Amino acid sequence: MSHDLLLTEEKNRAAILTLNRPEVMNCLNFELLYALRDAIDSFQYRTDIRTVIITGKGDKSFCAGADLKERASLTPDEVKKFILTIRNLLTSLQNLPMPVISAVNGVALGGGTEVALASDIRIASETASMGLTETRLAIIPGGGGTQRLPRIIGVAKAKELIFTGRRVDAKEALEIGLVNKITSPETLLAECLKMADMIAETGPIAVEMAKYAIDRGIETDLATGLAIESNAYRVTIPTEDRVEGLTAFREKRKPQYKGK
Repeated sequence: MSHDLLLTEEKNRAAILTLNRPEVMNCLNFELLYALRDAIDSFQYRTDIRTVIITGKGDKSFCAGADLKERASLTPDEVKKFILTIRNLLTSLQNLPMPVISAVNGVALGGGTEVALASDIRIASETASMGLTETRLAIIPGGGGTQRLPRIIGVAKAKELIFTGRRVDAKEALEIGLVNKITSPETLLAECLKMADMIAETGPIAVEMAKYAIDRGIETDLATGLAIESNAYRVTIPTEDRVEGLTAFREKRKPQYKGK
């Protein structure tokens, strides 16, 4: 049954993962978390997949966070297990070697916003609504929200949103840098695939190393970050793709990268 909760499609070297619980606004229960975990694990060594896109079924909700009906039946120890499961899942998502795009197609609250925060790029529908609303339930974000949100939008704004539990609409999300772009609901997935196509034209090893350098470097001082960048650059030097890129430029044609 877990496979029914997560729909998987591959298109133009992009894998599209669709949370499929529209009757409960695609909220997260244990079963869906395990299905996501298995899917993410399967992409770790897929060199044919250049981008992963995550979205929610329907046009009303990306993911409304944890399944509160399930949560109400859990013991304190089971709640701890749920939080550890989602935290580890989103760390694995963030650490995928290829870029991850969240197509935020509606409400994204709590854990839903945390899924988007663990992605590299967020493109939102004009009808999207996002927020870390946990303090309104007398808890705090437990899937990395207190750490990723301030790194993306800044400490002061992150504190405001987390302390108040306030939602932001798509326009404000764009203004504060929470999302990269907003688009109509009808064109959301097409816009994500368009960006995925652009990524697919680039050197696979180069993108992986750029993501590594950014994600690891942002956690350090500038000198250490520059050293990380230098080491990541060295990985690209002996590749066939680097030679192909230079050759294609000289011959005025599109490069054909192989990830080698």
